[in-house]
Amino acid sequence: MENLIITVAPTGSVPTKKNNPNVPITPDEIIQTGILCEKAGASIIHIHARNPLDETPSTDFHIFKEIFQGLQQETNLIIQISTGGRAGMEYEKRSERLLLKPEMASLTTGSVNFSSSVYANSPDLICALAKDMKIQGIKPEIEIFDVSMIQNALDLVDQDLLDHQVHFDFVMGLKGAIPATIENLVHLRNCIPRGATWTVAGIGACQLNMCIHAIAMGGHTRVGLEDCIYFKRGELASNEQLVNRIVQISKIVGRKIATPDQARKILGLDKTTD
Repeated sequence: MENLIITVAPTGSVPTKKNNPNVPITPDEIIQTGILCEKAGASIIHIHARNPLDETPSTDFHIFKEIFQGLQQETNLIIQISTGGRAGMEYEKRSERLLLKPEMASLTTGSVNFSSSVYANSPDLICALAKDMKIQGIKPEIEIFDVSMIQNALDLVDQDLLDHQVHFDFVMGLKGAIPATIENLVHLRNCIPRGATWTVAGIGACQLNMCIHAIAMGGHTRVGLEDCIYFKRGELASNEQLVNRIVQISKIVGRKIATPDQARKILGLDKTTD
């Protein structure tokens, strides 16, 4: 079984310091969190930007750049930039940050209902972002909120907008998206091509359960305060705590943890960028 790749999603667009004081907001806080999470065992860091003054989601290229360059200088983590639309749905705002040429970026291949809004990803927008990533040499992580999004991604492969070595992230347990059950996880895994790599991001209380299933099934895991702010009921977490817990569980069952460079090999990444 492959070494386990642990992705940490430290910030997201929703949790604030009022929800959990450990949520990193400023570029320096996110960079310092990356350093701690790499030491704990993470290989990938999934990046959102925030406005430091009011903690709202930001599309500001310069904030993304400061975070990106700081993580590059201080860590060996695979930096995965989000192209999500909570901060701004416009294509130009979501694509501009790809000019930083991170090794990875997220790409959602369909639309989904959030609790109070629609996360809209039109076919034209998806194709445009996929094309940008291919031109920049960025590996997409395909964010799957429902089964239909898998076929949408495979259609992009047929259109030569995605390489054949596709990496999926199954986002489970979010209201409006696929429920976090073992049956659904097995179905999602069975729907992707043989040999494709995959990660599970469980939202809220299901984060730990979904990670445990992924470890046993040969998949990979995503943890972090973007998805769950608690370590256990009533106890707030830190990002490095959540990473360390997965490391300990994986060690108990005999699965080794991937270093960032081992993760690059598993995912088919070339560390050097132009």
